[in-house]
Amino acid sequence: MANHKGGTIYTGVTSDLPKRAWQHREGVISGFTQKLRCKRLVWFELHSTMEHAIAQEKQIKGGSRAKKIALIEAANAEWRDLFFELIG
Repeated sequence: MANHKGGTIYTGVTSDLPKRAWQHREGVISGFTQKLRCKRLVWFELHSTMEHAIAQEKQIKGGSRAKKIALIEAANAEWRDLFFELIG
């Protein structure tokens, strides 16, 4: 999740991405994303197991900001909101 192109980035893991992305968009959960208005789903990755998802989340969170930006921009150079593509 991000607040705008090149802005604050939030990385998380969930078993229900559409629901969680909606919660961030609507600001219904207090915390980091609500405070910094990270409402834009700019990148996501699907995994076959929660264990794989958590391992990848830890790797991404441990990486540099530059690596996070490169990951986003490789698939979504404009940082457009992918929420509606996700929910179809």
